[in-house]
Amino acid sequence: MRGAKSAKWVAGAIVVALAATACGGNDKGDAAGKGEVDPNGIYSVEVGEPEKLLQPADTMESNGSIVMSGLFSQLVDYDADGKLVMVNAESVDSKDSKLWTVKLKPGWTFHDGTKVTAESYVKAWNWAANINNKQGNASWFADIKGYEALHPEAEGAKPTAEALEGLKVVDENTFTIELANAVPYFAYKLGYEVFSPLPESFYKDPKAAGEKPVGNGPYKFKSWEHKKQIELTRFDDYKGENKAKNGGVILKNYSTLETAYEDLKSGNVDVLRQIGPKDLPVYRNDLGDRAVDQAYSAIQTLAIAFYADQWKTPKPVDPKVIQGLSMAIDRDTITKTVLQGTREPATGWVAKGVLGYTPNATGDVTKFNPAKAKELITAGGGVPNNEISIQFNSDGGHKEWVDAVCNSITQATGVKCTGDAKPDFQADLQARKSKQVKSIYRSGWVLDYPVNANFISDLFRTGAGGNQGGFSNPDLDAKIAAADTAASLDESVKAYQAVEKDLVNYMPSIPLWYYKVNAGFSEKVQNVKYAQDGDPILEGVEVKK
Repeated sequence: MRGAKSAKWVAGAIVVALAATACGGNDKGDAAGKGEVDPNGIYSVEVGEPEKLLQPADTMESNGSIVMSGLFSQLVDYDADGKLVMVNAESVDSKDSKLWTVKLKPGWTFHDGTKVTAESYVKAWNWAANINNKQGNASWFADIKGYEALHPEAEGAKPTAEALEGLKVVDENTFTIELANAVPYFAYKLGYEVFSPLPESFYKDPKAAGEKPVGNGPYKFKSWEHKKQIELTRFDDYKGENKAKNGGVILKNYSTLETAYEDLKSGNVDVLRQIGPKDLPVYRNDLGDRAVDQAYSAIQTLAIAFYADQWKTPKPVDPKVIQGLSMAIDRDTITKTVLQGTREPATGWVAKGVLGYTPNATGDVTKFNPAKAKELITAGGGVPNNEISIQFNSDGGHKEWVDAVCNSITQATGVKCTGDAKPDFQADLQARKSKQVKSIYRSGWVLDYPVNANFISDLFRTGAGGNQGGFSNPDLDAKIAAADTAASLDESVKAYQAVEKDLVNYMPSIPLWYYKVNAGFSEKVQNVKYAQDGDPILEGVEVKK
């Protein structure tokens, strides 16, 4: 995935045991060579080319999402305890978790000077949910009453409505959201960028607006040189509390993490999001106080392409086979050696640092046990053709660990395993979305909101935007629906914890490890902090004189 920037202020206190590790900041960013600040200074960040146009409801990956985080602010965010903090909203209230009332803070404007109003939100959501507009994140509006009429499930079907029935503008700064069913955590979801407002200028030419977006965030768009860089400049009329402490940011494209690291050392880029495996053994010594090593709320998995012939012919794959493949992976050794201790073996599908994280949700399925792995694969009917492949993007520093995982599986079970490299993240995502993955693909998921539902419903529910592998199970869908309609947030979280423990019986994917931010920054900048989604907090970076 992609990753939302909405959770940038969340610290580990939402799960008390993680308070020391899941924070949204980096003390070294404050301590490394403090100097006099140039408030108009420009700095650069390592990214890749966004997959699609920069439209809030069609941005599903991290290269586009980091851009959107600067251009758009949301209704809400979260504080260090995981509690809602109002941003563009003055309040978001509900008495029954079904009918929600949103009041906006007055005086906010878009970068083109026009007002941000209730209509700005309602019209944007209606446009995004309409199946005719082909927005990849349209399913995020499925909670709202009338979604099916605007976004019918049947292939080739046309909408029978022009707007979501559940959205009503009350006045310039107030609108209501009626859901089809009560969702206790719905207000948390409003921190995700899909719920951004849009100016009237957007609808004149949505494609052009995706090339030169106009938002309501701390930065405004300046330029986009495709495959090279995107430049944002500070929006001086921004009304939010997170005003930019710099003059702007250049988001520079890199085809490999190794090239970006060399540029960091030579002063040609200022902030990295990740260090490639080759440089993990040396980056702490190279960068000193400018090296970053911290946990964040993300997980890496191997997702099964259930639509591929391998897994559906002559009959659907037995979950025992996938359980066996999981138990053939020596996560402890791979994370300690190939990944230099920068990842932690996963024991569940929900990342650390979010409400409802449960240790050891997978039981034995993520424990390395070659004998049991063989037994399960045999009991499940075997791996078709006794061969699998793992698709990955070559520009993300994945080849080394994919090779290690494949070697582990082959040595433990005799199943042939090879890497299927795509040149970049764009090509990787396109293969997934066009259902061209041959067997298995590398998948990473970063929190969009700090509740365990985000790592289950938004990935494994039939038709969910993040469900790119085609997994579908009516029983699991029913359990997810029941968790969504629980009487309270606490009850919903507990219901999702039970669902997560039950996922071993379905195996929609294979959990690998929890991510860490292993990154760094140049001597030109300070106050570099990383959010719980793993990305640098753009507006907080200070440029030295």
